Amino acid sequence: MKHSQKKGIALYQHLGRLFYAVAFADGRVHPGEIVKFKEIVTTAWLDLDEVTDRYQTDAAYQIEIVFEWLVENEKDSGECFQKFKDFYNDHPNLFTTELKNRIKSTSRAIAHAFAGTNKAELVLLAKIDLLLK
Repeated sequence: MKHSQKKGIALYQHLGRLFYAVAFADGRVHPGEIVKFKEIVTTAWLDLDEVTDRYQTDAAYQIEIVFEWLVENEKDSGECFQKFKDFYNDHPNLFTTELKNRIKSTSRAIAHAFAGTNKAELVLLAKIDLLLK
């Protein structure tokens, strides 16, 4: 596996953490958030690049795999955001303007998927906007 391919897969895994952090910001991942999340992965992330995993599957599915694992294991939202933030700070060159905009758009859509955006989600969305400025 090429180094760039490993970075691409790691990027998608960290995006799964970030999107989980948004969905779990209020202490619960609602079914509507999961439905919206899966819809967005299919429509907005599969066409981003040509990175594949070792099974030649689109690496963007790593977003969904990590998200689902975190849902099952109810990991801390803040910890997941911090892991994404650390990855972002370690690899800023991976984050183009287009990618940053896609991340912000996806985060807002997940937050808004269940009964609008609540205070905890708004705080996290603000942190994401500040990080990805």
